[in-house]
Amino acid sequence: MPVVNKIGKVMKRNHALVTFDQERIVRAIFRAAASIGGFEQDRLPGVNDCLFHACSSNEEIAHSLSDLVVVCLNADPRHLVSNFPPTIEEVQDTVLHVLSSYGFIVTADAYAAFRWGHHWVREGAIREDQFVGNGYPPEQMEPLLAWNREQGCDTVLGLNEIVRRKKVKALIEAAIHRYEKALDEAAARLLARIDRGDPVSMIWLSGPSSSGKTTTTVKLTERLGKRGLRFLMLNLDDYFWPLIEHPTDWINDRNYETPEAIDIQLLNRHLAELLEGKTVEKPVYSFKEGRRSGTKTVRREEDQILLLDCLHGFYPPMTEGIDPAAIFRVYVEAMNPLYEGDGRTKRLSRFEDVRLLRRTLRDATHRNHPPLSTLLHWHYVRAGELFSIIPLKGLADVVINGGMPFDLPVLKPFFAGKESLWPKREDLDQYASFLDARIRYERIAGLLDSFAGLSLAEANDPRLVPGDALVREFIGGSTIAIPHNE
Repeated sequence: MPVVNKIGKVMKRNHALVTFDQERIVRAIFRAAASIGGFEQDRLPGVNDCLFHACSSNEEIAHSLSDLVVVCLNADPRHLVSNFPPTIEEVQDTVLHVLSSYGFIVTADAYAAFRWGHHWVREGAIREDQFVGNGYPPEQMEPLLAWNREQGCDTVLGLNEIVRRKKVKALIEAAIHRYEKALDEAAARLLARIDRGDPVSMIWLSGPSSSGKTTTTVKLTERLGKRGLRFLMLNLDDYFWPLIEHPTDWINDRNYETPEAIDIQLLNRHLAELLEGKTVEKPVYSFKEGRRSGTKTVRREEDQILLLDCLHGFYPPMTEGIDPAAIFRVYVEAMNPLYEGDGRTKRLSRFEDVRLLRRTLRDATHRNHPPLSTLLHWHYVRAGELFSIIPLKGLADVVINGGMPFDLPVLKPFFAGKESLWPKREDLDQYASFLDARIRYERIAGLLDSFAGLSLAEANDPRLVPGDALVREFIGGSTIAIPHNE
């Protein structure tokens, strides 16, 4: 359906004006949808099924969505002035707005991953071959799916059979063995670099929220400590800006999920000075007061390696000016590809949904943070990781999988029954405009309903789920000291 378009030009990143071409928008939206298996992955009755009824193909849906982008761009009167057309970034922002507004959340995520991945390629932060596309690169998904297939748990149906037949203990042991082996390989790779003469003096552990970075950090440093390496850990939470510099949104929520929430200039200077052997006055942040409450004198000894666990640890400005040979990067992500039902739909459960369950449990148990607030806040989490975490995954020296096929059965008892932590549907009624939260709620509620869980007693039993298992970082009972849970 043709729409009125009064925009003739678009401003490129170098400020040159070029002819506006709607077909470029069509192709970008179509590629994002194709990378996830088509728009059908985002089909939601009562939300966007009118587009599916009106359009006979993915191409037609992409065209219709591009028409909506044009309508939104024309709605801003500034864009109608010939010398002040929309910029490329404004066009991309509008594409994301349209996709999200019509419930195409997975497509929007893929589009954002492509957008920011290309951004970091242009910036020279990553090479084209390090770009991970929509965040679910086939070269990493296929081996994980193959492993799950060998265990009989590549589908929800298969996983349920393992739980019902009381064979989950063997699956837990196999998955933990695979994780521990990956840690051994990561330690060996770092030691090999040191043996080659690389001046490694800084280890960054990065990855999306609730992927298991803390447990991985502890286990990896234990291995390296046995080989004589010494560490100086820097708590990057101390570099947060004061609350007054974090304006709230309409539900009084603050965005701590962006790298700009951290005083990057100060952090970067302190890192450089510590590597030079200088003493720094590191800030001490009080979350109770929402500001820096003082400073602490810190100095790195010559044989110590700086250890940094941070969501945005690969964000280029943090290590600007630091010799890349001095840095070892570890990326942790909870990757467990699992087909819904018996696998015939070829629709995978989303890694970020499992991480949202993990974070919900952790926030409620250890941070007195209501589960509904975690759900409503998740759009900040997702935007941050699609900007400066997932697209930079290719920088990693090693990738460690913090996702286990038994995560869902172990998490289930905390989100089932009368004591369930999962919000009730009516809790979302006053947040009707939060379509992102509603879609994630329904998708995760359906996932929770679809698989069999352990009992609460089984989940808490260290004979079944060992005390040092990564999932205990979230369900509790860990024999590892978890700083944010203390």
